[in-house]
Amino acid sequence: MLPGSIHSASGDAELKARLLGLVDDFRSRQVVVVGDLIADEFVFGRLSRISREAPVLILEYDRTTILPGGAGNAAANVAALGGISRIVGVLGHEAVDRRLLRAFPKGVERAGVVRVKNYHTPIKTRILAGGLHSARQQIVRIDREASALDDPGTRTDIERAATKALVGCDAVLVSDYGSGLVTPSFVAALKRSVAKRGRRRRVPILVDSRYQLLRYRGLTACTPNESEAEAMLGRSIGDDPRRLERAGREILKRTGDEGVVLTRGSRGMSVFVPGQRTTHLPIYGTNEVADVTGAGDTVIATLTLALSAGGSLYEAARLATYASGLVVMKRGTSTVAGDEIREAITADTEG
Repeated sequence: MLPGSIHSASGDAELKARLLGLVDDFRSRQVVVVGDLIADEFVFGRLSRISREAPVLILEYDRTTILPGGAGNAAANVAALGGISRIVGVLGHEAVDRRLLRAFPKGVERAGVVRVKNYHTPIKTRILAGGLHSARQQIVRIDREASALDDPGTRTDIERAATKALVGCDAVLVSDYGSGLVTPSFVAALKRSVAKRGRRRRVPILVDSRYQLLRYRGLTACTPNESEAEAMLGRSIGDDPRRLERAGREILKRTGDEGVVLTRGSRGMSVFVPGQRTTHLPIYGTNEVADVTGAGDTVIATLTLALSAGGSLYEAARLATYASGLVVMKRGTSTVAGDEIREAITADTEG
């Protein structure tokens, strides 16, 4: 069962102390991040003129930046928050793969990255344009899909790398963006491997799956966003609180998870736990969102660290509202540092 040390009825002072203590405990946590590595490519240009060939903008090229996306962004967020992340995933041998590996921050252990010949890493290229004194705005995105992972030898290598990474870990974060790397049977095997290690402190396993969340069962928690929940259940939620409640409870029942954190963008997030009333948490900060790229990775990284440090799902979600509220104010694929969350908690509880 999920720990329940602090809940929504706790006093402000008690909750503040507990949340700050959890953030401090992030530093000693080791999280295995398993999933799809994506290259987030940002091509920056300055507005030059309108093309004579077609009514389109001509940009004067400035620079290109590649950052870890997908599971890589989740791992980078764990490290930025103060934890140690052990990334397990697949990359090829091309220039983009080398740049992506170099882009990982300190605190991300890369021994679990399996390099595969002729594998094409998925790339999301965002073209951003702006003037000399204006913010760069995304004008188009180009996606290049991953190669199929149908080689049995590659999958064996991945499973071996994941098993090795689990030794001494405090939590497991599964990031499934739909490339085929992560499967329900793979996650079930990870769960069995964790159970065999006999740790005194429970090892939470959380999953964020874009397309097949309902196939993962019996984990600690999952983090669907509202559009994903609507797609998997085949009905809309909108502003109807009764539909929201039914959706969260149905996902909870069908996955058999210990908890569901349903994220709703500017509406915050809702926490569903069996036998407890649903808790609705507002997003931290303002509604002036700069960029939502990778916000879901920030949410699950924060939740995973908080649960690994002994927090309840309510506490973990409270921390995630701070982290997500901060990260969407940054442009591009970004992370949030533990000190930023501490400052937000202090400002929020004293305000």
